[in-house]
Amino acid sequence: MSAVSDIVLTPDPRLTEMCQPIDKIDGKVRALAKRMLKDMYAAEGCGLAAPQVGELVRLVVIDVDYDGENPKTKNPYVLVNPKVIAADGDPRPFNEGCLSFPGISVEVTRPSHVIVQAMDLDGDLLQYEAENNLLAVCLQHEIDHLNGVTMVDHLSPTKRLQALRACEQAIEAGARPGETSTN
Repeated sequence: MSAVSDIVLTPDPRLTEMCQPIDKIDGKVRALAKRMLKDMYAAEGCGLAAPQVGELVRLVVIDVDYDGENPKTKNPYVLVNPKVIAADGDPRPFNEGCLSFPGISVEVTRPSHVIVQAMDLDGDLLQYEAENNLLAVCLQHEIDHLNGVTMVDHLSPTKRLQALRACEQAIEAGARPGETSTN
């Protein structure tokens, strides 16, 4: 299976499941993080949560710095059991895509400032803070996945239905993870 075909697509029910905490950071968790990074880069994404590859555990990978070409720009974060400590600031709309919803992007309004705590693969507790940037959006988007919430869940019922219909049509037309359009 190729890295991109590894990604779970809507309407897979695993995308709506609450994920379990990781009790022990071992070789299995490290291998999953490595696989997720490979999948994320292959699909030209900036974040990926474990349920998007079919694993219902609290693990997220993010890289908002990689330019897609120069490997020196890679700056991946691996977050084990991430938890939002604060999400505040002025609400900010952002046009979001999602590797599990190919062919669409939707405007989601989220708090502009976020503080997240998570362990890294060494078991060290780290804190990430972002404001008014892609990292702030990505942290909230990926942690939502761990709670069974997807970007379309932030939309009104009418817009959600329109987005799901557009995604279904895009998938039928051959859209792959990482491909988006503006709706």
